[in-house]
Amino acid sequence: MMRENKLRRILREGRTSVATRLWSTWPLYTESLGATGNFDYMEFVAEYAPFSQADLENMARAAELYEMSSMIKVDFQNRFYVAQKAVASGFQAVNFADHRTAQDVRDSINSIRPLVEGSDGWYGCPNRRFISSPNGVTQKEHIARLNDIVLCFMIEKKEAVDNIEEICSIPGVDMVQFGPADYSMSLGWNRAEHEAEWKAAERYVIETALRHGVQPRCEISTPDQAQYYIDLGVRHFSLGDQLARLKSFWNEEGREMRDIARALET
Repeated sequence: MMRENKLRRILREGRTSVATRLWSTWPLYTESLGATGNFDYMEFVAEYAPFSQADLENMARAAELYEMSSMIKVDFQNRFYVAQKAVASGFQAVNFADHRTAQDVRDSINSIRPLVEGSDGWYGCPNRRFISSPNGVTQKEHIARLNDIVLCFMIEKKEAVDNIEEICSIPGVDMVQFGPADYSMSLGWNRAEHEAEWKAAERYVIETALRHGVQPRCEISTPDQAQYYIDLGVRHFSLGDQLARLKSFWNEEGREMRDIARALET
């Protein structure tokens, strides 16, 4: 059965979107996130976390329960395999990491677009969800679904920033996201010591994307950080990170509770 790609609809209608990042594949987290009604899609950071293909299907199903879209962030080296398996599992968007050149981007787009005569797409008709299930889709519906998959690209290397004009000119690039940590590393910097420089590069990426009709997506830790990016024209946000929030709780409230416990021992 065809599932509407909510994030694609948001982009078509020129609306805003809010997401957050999950590290855990336990579907309960995806379901709990969807139940809040506050997020248009979740991003599973597969670049960082272990997972199985069954996990991907279960996360996608949990998101579908609440009409929430799903994005997967994939490594560069095995991106074609993982992105295709995630899409076959039900994910509706892919965030590609570590791309540097326009050809890198073209290849990743082709890996997700349908293999139809006269097109550059590589993706066939695998017997996975939506195809081999009792409520499977037709080939034409499968083509439409693949063309609706939202494609985001991390602009996080100096080379990618240098190539941003060409990258944003490629049909099929829906969103871009600047990555300050990787950008700083690519220049041999510590991020904290070069904030002015990477902030300038980030603004350049945002301005260039908007000029080409590509939507910039920005990660923020708290809602009060959004206004800076709103003033730059950004309308798509990823708020918070599952592991970062847990680490903050463990370090801050955990330390406070540890101090209380130590005081009882004196």
